[in-house]
Amino acid sequence: MTAIREAVVLPLIFLTVTLLGGVRLGAGVALAPPSLFTLVLATMLIVALVRSGALAPDRLLHGSRPILANTNGAVVLATLFAAAAQVLGMLTPHSGLPLFFVSVFLFVLLLNTLVAQPDRVRLLRSLAVILGSALVLKFVILASLSGPSGSRTARVLVALFDAATFGTITQEPQSPGGGYLAFLATGLFLIGAAALPGARPGPFAGAVVRLNSRAEVEAAPGVQSPPA
Repeated sequence: MTAIREAVVLPLIFLTVTLLGGVRLGAGVALAPPSLFTLVLATMLIVALVRSGALAPDRLLHGSRPILANTNGAVVLATLFAAAAQVLGMLTPHSGLPLFFVSVFLFVLLLNTLVAQPDRVRLLRSLAVILGSALVLKFVILASLSGPSGSRTARVLVALFDAATFGTITQEPQSPGGGYLAFLATGLFLIGAAALPGARPGPFAGAVVRLNSRAEVEAAPGVQSPPA
């Protein structure tokens, strides 16, 4: 990883995501801090990045690096954590049953990712699916149901759900620019996550892959192993 990407590009991306994720558009523009639960989700996300090899902390903080380089690495990790918390908070509904179900949805998916221990590519794909699903759910589905200009059928369905759930389905109407800010923040966060310094492959990684491939071929029916 180049010094410019570590010292400038990554902190700038994650700081931008942090600001965009904290913006709440309404009658005015306000900055909202992340909740305690989103801090827990952000911690789980960073642990998943480390376990998958998408993030190698020793390439950012290490005793062999100069003090200035370690300072840059600490800034990258701090801004990454802040950006993850703000993005997850931005994609979570604010109240009612949607808040509960989306929070459980994100927690279960991140916990499953931690248990599965995917590699870097699969983790980034899974992260894109998780964040994209939460984005569509909040800013497309729930926004269309809670908007004042919805169709008569949508208003009837919302009224029925409100009566059955004691008014815990509907959300406050979203600002037209909120979805675009969330889309931009989510895209920038995924770009930053893909640009993080990953774990270097070990010296015997290629040999292990070749041995595994040869073992799979030999285990196939009707295939004879070549002489040594």
